Amino acid sequence: MGMIVINNSERYIDLIALSKMVFIFKMKGRDMSAHCQVTGRAPGFGKSVSHSHKRSNRRWNPNIQRKTYVVPSEGRRITLTLSAKGIKTIDRDGIESVLARIRARGEKV
Repeated sequence: MGMIVINNSERYIDLIALSKMVFIFKMKGRDMSAHCQVTGRAPGFGKSVSHSHKRSNRRWNPNIQRKTYVVPSEGRRITLTLSAKGIKTIDRDGIESVLARIRARGEKV
């Protein structure tokens, strides 16, 4: 984006538009949260304790993957955000039954 500055007010407007655009791009990349759609696993929170016993906040993220499955009954593909255990659950029970459970919870897939 080329920016021609005539006065300070126009420059201010252009910078606001640019900052909103950067925010939109950042949010677009953040679609995948650390939350499993099958098992409901989410990050755990706690403290890191150093040798001197100084405590700082930390976070244990689950092993989250984006996985695409073919659903034959609907004739389409579905991309889910899953933990490793969620992938194993789909392998064990099948995508159809797991989708039925997700939809019974009221989540749109």
